[in-house]
Amino acid sequence: MAPYTTQDDGYPEKFPLPAPDVKDGAIRPPEYSGVDTSGVDPKKVLLKMDLHLIPMLALLYLLSFLDRGNIGNARIEGLVDSLNMTGPQYNWCLTVFFFTYCLFEVPSNLLLKRLRPSIWLPSIMVAWGTVMTLMGIVQDFKGLLIARLFLGVTEAGLYPGVAYYITMWYCRTEAQFRQAMFFSAASVAGAFSGLLAFAIAKMDGVGGYEGWRWIFILEGILTVVVAIIAFFTIYDFPETAKFLTEPERAWVVHRLRYQGSKDSGQMVAESEHFKWQYVRDAFTDWQIYLGLWMYWGIVCPLYGTSLFLPSIIRELGYTSSTAQLLTVPIYITAAVLAVAVAWFSDRSGQRSPYIFSCMCAIGIGFIICIGASAHGGAPGAVYAGIFIAVCGIYPAFPGNVTWISNNLAGSYKRSAGMAIHIGVGNLAGAMASNFYRQSDSPKYLLGHGLELGFVAVGLCAVVGLRWNYSRINGKREQMPPGEYSDAENSDKGDRAPTYRYVL
Repeated sequence: MAPYTTQDDGYPEKFPLPAPDVKDGAIRPPEYSGVDTSGVDPKKVLLKMDLHLIPMLALLYLLSFLDRGNIGNARIEGLVDSLNMTGPQYNWCLTVFFFTYCLFEVPSNLLLKRLRPSIWLPSIMVAWGTVMTLMGIVQDFKGLLIARLFLGVTEAGLYPGVAYYITMWYCRTEAQFRQAMFFSAASVAGAFSGLLAFAIAKMDGVGGYEGWRWIFILEGILTVVVAIIAFFTIYDFPETAKFLTEPERAWVVHRLRYQGSKDSGQMVAESEHFKWQYVRDAFTDWQIYLGLWMYWGIVCPLYGTSLFLPSIIRELGYTSSTAQLLTVPIYITAAVLAVAVAWFSDRSGQRSPYIFSCMCAIGIGFIICIGASAHGGAPGAVYAGIFIAVCGIYPAFPGNVTWISNNLAGSYKRSAGMAIHIGVGNLAGAMASNFYRQSDSPKYLLGHGLELGFVAVGLCAVVGLRWNYSRINGKREQMPPGEYSDAENSDKGDRAPTYRYVL
């Protein structure tokens, strides 16, 4: 083995990069053995990756969130009355989406690496764009319900897939900023959705279709067009990235494979080969299930506001068009805050303080909503409360996803674990779909109260995760080095004594 020399970032300039696959207890011969990375400029490489990866990922997620939440815009343009639906039937159409969405996330994430991101992500995008377009021609409650079920199937792989995809390119201390950049597309989608729905609704009567139908049809067609472009613009893995030089590819791959053990003083490569054991490990990992309560504390408010915000604002006494437009400044501000908080979080190498602070802002926002709604006659105060809550939701969400992904080691365990965390976590959408009942309008005290309750439980989960991670890291610091071989530590992943959890 060649000696290690270190760059300023703590990674070697010249190294015999071991491949991560373990076979018969030994690490297989390295692909980039002896590649000289002394001339690699880390900032230049990260910038190249950002420019080649993030814009398309952000566009994909913008369209995903747009297509998932535009039913809220269609509702205030007459969808419920046109299909002769009741309030509970509308809520069921929102709810069933999350059942199939949750069910298909784990298999989708496992297929992502097998079939390559450049094939899998655009394929599911074409599928959900087609479903969205067909939603524009449904004639009754049953048709809309079935369409929403299939929308859940087809969209299931997008967010967990992209979140996992980012971990295949960026290290733990760089991931939240990139997660936030593409997730902030959801904020832009919220703003864009209101503007787009406002414009498309003017097509009411064109071709004999109501305005709400055109919202589904045109946004679905746009998704399919972008998906076709995505087949040619999504890159698969750092090892095959043509926009990077060979030393740059070696540098990126090496950082990723050794990041979990870097602080332990013993360099152990992360496992990349597939075993069903890694999937089972993900299903039995305590941190995923404790993290779910944190996730629900963020995602219940996220879906509650995204699905019902136009209706809530309209019930405050504004017209439909004004309600659509008043959602715009909320989402734009949230997008800026999401990126800013992520930047500070990555710089500090800490996750929990930023997640906790943002979740406190969510709670404060809903307390204002409850107080102002109960008092009555203060639509501006309710709007301000929603504004504060959303500005806490959007920075907290990429932080919570990044924190769990940071602490899952082994490529396939991370793939399955992130899908479980996000998939089961998104059942919060099924719950939140029923928080804001038509019978509770215009005050929606029950909905705001339930959101506040989930935020409180989520805050407790953040504290619990931080305490457990600190305790385990402390124990591992006391363990004698060399207790297990590198191959054994690689196989153990985040349960290895050499692995350190991010706090």
